Amino acid sequence: MFEIAAPSAPTAPTTPTAPIGSPTTSTASAGPRTGGRVRAARIALRTLQVLLALFYGIASALPKLIAHPTAVESFDRIGWGSGAMYIIGVLELAGGMALLIPLLQSVAAIALSALMVGAFIVQLTAFIVQLTAFDGQNAATPLILMVPLALIAWTRRSHNSDLLRVLRRR
Repeated sequence: MFEIAAPSAPTAPTTPTAPIGSPTTSTASAGPRTGGRVRAARIALRTLQVLLALFYGIASALPKLIAHPTAVESFDRIGWGSGAMYIIGVLELAGGMALLIPLLQSVAAIALSALMVGAFIVQLTAFIVQLTAFDGQNAATPLILMVPLALIAWTRRSHNSDLLRVLRRR
C-alpha cells in the first residue's frame, strides 16, 4: 500500500568559492534581515516621535493653553502665574509639532529635553521650598521623557547639518 523510498546517498555540502564578503557568501543572507531590522527600527522611532508629539500637543500643552484649572493651580502654586503657563504651553506645542518635521526633529528633541530639565528643576525646587503645598508627584516625569527625546535627538542628528544648510542659504 505505501511504498518506502530507498535512502538516497548523502550529498556533500557545498562550500562557497567566492571571496568573503561577496554576495554569494553567508553575508548576503544577513542583508535582508538587517534591512528588515533597520526598517522596523525606523518605524518604531517614527511611532515614538508621533506619540511624543501627541503627548506634548494634547496632554501637556493643551491644558496650559486653555487654562485648565489643574494647570492654573499648578502654576499658581509655584508662583509663576498664567503668563508662564501660556509660554510653556506654546513651547511644548511648538516642540511637539516640530518632532514631526524631518528638518526640525533633532533640534526639537534637544529643545524639549532642555525644557524638561527646567521642568524637573522647578518641580524639585518647588517640592523642597513648599514641602507641604507641593507634593512633587510628577517630578520624575520630565526625566523619563528625556530618554526617548535623547534617542530621537541622537538618531536624527544628521538633520542638524541639513537645517544649518537651509539657514545659511537665507
